[in-house]
Order: sequence, then C-alpha cells, then structure tokens
Amino acid sequence: MDMRLQARMLHSVPWVIFSGLTVLCLLQGVPVRSGDAGLPKAMDNVTVRQGDSAILRCTVDNRVTRVAWLNRSTILYTGNDKWSIDPRVVILANTKSQYSIEIQNVDIYDEGAYTCSVQTDNHPKTSRVHLIVQVPPRIVDISSSIAVNEGSNVSLICIATGRPEPVFNWRYLSPKARGFLSEDEYLEITGITREQSGIYECSASNDVSAPDVRRVKLTVNYPPYILDAQNIGAPLGHQGILQCEASAVPAADFFWYKEDKRLSDSWRGVKVENRETISRVTFLNISEQDYGNYTCMAKNLLGHSNASIILFELFQSTSSPLLQEESTAALTPLKGPGAVHDGNSGSPQCPFCAPLFLLLLLLLPFSLLLPPAQF
Repeated sequence: MDMRLQARMLHSVPWVIFSGLTVLCLLQGVPVRSGDAGLPKAMDNVTVRQGDSAILRCTVDNRVTRVAWLNRSTILYTGNDKWSIDPRVVILANTKSQYSIEIQNVDIYDEGAYTCSVQTDNHPKTSRVHLIVQVPPRIVDISSSIAVNEGSNVSLICIATGRPEPVFNWRYLSPKARGFLSEDEYLEITGITREQSGIYECSASNDVSAPDVRRVKLTVNYPPYILDAQNIGAPLGHQGILQCEASAVPAADFFWYKEDKRLSDSWRGVKVENRETISRVTFLNISEQDYGNYTCMAKNLLGHSNASIILFELFQSTSSPLLQEESTAALTPLKGPGAVHDGNSGSPQCPFCAPLFLLLLLLLPFSLLLPPAQF
C-alpha cells in the first residue's frame, strides 16, 4: 500500500468512525440530526433472486462532502475507498447526483438492511434500504418409491426450501385423476386400493422460478383373481388349447391340475406355457383320456384363485367342408370361353312343348279304350 493511499485512509478514518457511530445510534433508536430531510434519498426495498446482482443507489447533490455505504455495522465503501473484503461488492457510481454499489451473485446471507450515510455542512444524514433475496423452490427430500398391500394406509411427504416459502401440490398421474390430491407437504391415503397404484407427483412453487417437481412410484400388492377362463371344445385327434388369465401384484404363478394330478411339459403330448398374466395348456393330439375337467390356479404371496375349465369333445360333421365345396363346384355351370354349357340351363326355345308332351301322355290311355271310329 503506497503512502498516498495510507494517507487517504487515515484522513477518512474519523469520518468513517463517525458514520459507523451514526448508524449504530440509528439502529439502536437514538435520534440523529438529519438536517435537510430530502438528503440523502435511497431507493425502496430491493428484491433480487439468489445468484443475481443487486444494485443499491443513493441520490445526492453537490452539498454532500462525504458518502459511505454500510451493511448493518460493517462499512462497505467510503467514497471510492473499498473497506469490504468481499470481492462481490463493487462501486458503480460516485458522482454529484448518485452514489451506487453493486453486490454480485447475491446469496441469502446478503439479505438485510443497508445504509447510505452522507456528510453535509458537518451534519450526518442517513437513508436505509432493505435487500430481499428470493430463492427458487427446491425439493430436498421426498418419500421413496414403495410397495404396500391393498387396504393399507399410506403417507407420502415432500420437503422443499425456498423464499418465499414454497406452495405444495400433490397429484396422481392417471388419465382418470382430476385436480390436486393435496396442497400440503403430506399426502395421506386411507385404505389404498389397487386402482390407486401408480405415479404420484409433488410440485413445489413460489413464483420465483419454475416449480421443482419430483415423483414417487406407489405399488399396491393384491392377491390374484381370474379374469378369463372358458370351456373349450375340440375334436378327437386334433389340437386343443386351454387358457387362463389372472391379475395379481406381484405377478402370479400358474398351476394346472386334472383331478389331483398336476400338469407339466413332462406329460406326453402336452405343452404348458406361462407368461406374466396368461397361462396356456396345449394338447397336441387330443385323445379320449384328455377330455374332462381341469383346474387353473393362480398364486402369489398374498393368496390364490382357482378356475374350473372343461375340455369337451367336439364332434365333426359327416359332410366335410371340402366335400361341400366340391359338390357346389359340380353344380355350378362353367362360364367363359371354351366352356361347355348345359342346354337346359338356358331359356327353352319352345315354352309350350313340355306341357303339351305331358298332356299327351295323360290322354294316351283313354284313347286306347275308345272304339274305332265309323266312317
């Protein structure tokens, strides 16, 4: 530090001490002579978002001989001399009409009262401005994704920080859901059902920035129940398929029984296929012993459900579809070039020939019984 700077700082020490004492007295409620009430004039409360820059302005005139900015009892600047060790605090203007500083990258601990102190005609005057720091909402904790049994009571929690205090909204992400389920940190569900299983979303907002959103997956466990199981008919010697569909969480295991015997792939001519919700038994070549009553059982940790399915014999018709097609083809007259047409299939050339012929056949016996004519 050079000699001139030291001299300047030593010269300003009494003024700084005086300004600090003035601010302390002001904060403690001791009256301070303000002289001209119009000087100095600071701006209204300053509101900035966390991370932005705050500009504090103080309006002065040519009667002012000394100026300073203070934060509570800490001196930030006196004139152009910086007393604060915070690199984020810089001077913007020191003119005959304005004395302004800037606080960069504002954080919540910067919030509070700032004082502009001036000296005119050996009388100190002060003006205060309050810095308000707004903080975007941020969800800091939320319930983990969970699995519960149907009928249980569920409590979900969502905790967030922000300035102003965030407003919470819980909603169920389902096409059938309407509106918000809760406008609080907590979401309480009493006697949950399987239809309420899915994704739940917590939103925290305070209009400082976009809402912070987090999601929770809620799984509802329930025992199996059979959705579809129908009796099936199949001809002897053909393929037949029995199918059983069940809903369950966790997914059900399927078992097939005929009387007291459990079916498996080890049975000759039988194939068992299990998927998440469907089980199939395929009979590759049905025999007489395959017909009968079968039981499909769907089972998980919470219980089981049974359904009875009958495989019955389906008798074939004596006239096969193939023969019917051949018979129909034989009766259908041929058409097209080179086809031989049945003469009776067209319009008759003599419409009265057939009736006259039948009439002659009927009259012939009577003509034989009549006596010969006398000429």
